[in-house]
Amino acid sequence: MREVVFTEKAPKPIGPYSQAIKAGNFLFIAGQIPIDPETGELVKGDIKEQTRRVLENIKAILEAAGYTLNDVVKVTVYLKNMDDFAAMNEVYAEYFGESRPARVAVEVARLPKDVLIEIEAIAHKE
Repeated sequence: MREVVFTEKAPKPIGPYSQAIKAGNFLFIAGQIPIDPETGELVKGDIKEQTRRVLENIKAILEAAGYTLNDVVKVTVYLKNMDDFAAMNEVYAEYFGESRPARVAVEVARLPKDVLIEIEAIAHKE
């Protein structure tokens, strides 16, 4: 079974994709960038502010589908600059604490709307 997940508490997709897809017990969350869902505007702050906004968006999508951050099993972090890794990681740790999903972090040449970070996630629960 495949179900599209959508919440007004996360940014509307800016292209032909879904915020998330629930397939069986898995939830696949599309890459999120630091857009404030209330205003539709980019958060233009530093990497910590942008990371916090992205993770709040992911949290909102998880909750809309009946999941929590503790259900996240895999995360991919795309950074514009790997020098931002430590600061991103500090905020990331606030959200995931001891649940610690598997993770990849890579530096990329460019991200949508020239943001500093994009994060995608996969969650699973029984």
